[in-house]
Amino acid sequence: MTGVDVVGFVKSRPGPLVTVDGYSGAGKTSFAAELGTALDAPVLSMEELYAGWAGLAAAVPLAVEWIAAPLAAGRPARWRPWDWLRNVRSEAWREQAPAPFVVLEGCGAGAAALRPFTGTAIWLDCPPDERDRRLRAREDWAGYARYREIWIAQEQGLLSSAGADLVLPA
Repeated sequence: MTGVDVVGFVKSRPGPLVTVDGYSGAGKTSFAAELGTALDAPVLSMEELYAGWAGLAAAVPLAVEWIAAPLAAGRPARWRPWDWLRNVRSEAWREQAPAPFVVLEGCGAGAAALRPFTGTAIWLDCPPDERDRRLRAREDWAGYARYREIWIAQEQGLLSSAGADLVLPA
């Protein structure tokens, strides 16, 4: 992952929720998958909470209500994922039982509203040119490209490494 003992750091902190945040293209999904494996923890994605391409900020209260608050209280997280093909919220609920650690990754996972429920907040820091290169190399770039400016505006309004427990180069 990095030269930092991230797993040791996470295990030394209180609370089951571990968030992985950063700007689009920073490598959150890959990092969170590795971290989840190392912690033997489930990995949940903010992408399931966004209500489409303009839904970044609105996903944060849903993450609090459906995922963070229940897990902090020792209850299962339950959420209705966004159906990106139909552009509607699914009627079916998904559920994640409480676990010693649950990783929540995606833009907005480290938002201030989630911090009271978070044991460890990780921010992946990646230069804009590298993020752009990574995004353009993704399989889903063609579908994402037309929404890039909308997403950037939302990121700039919500995301920040402020308050992160760990800021790691990506």
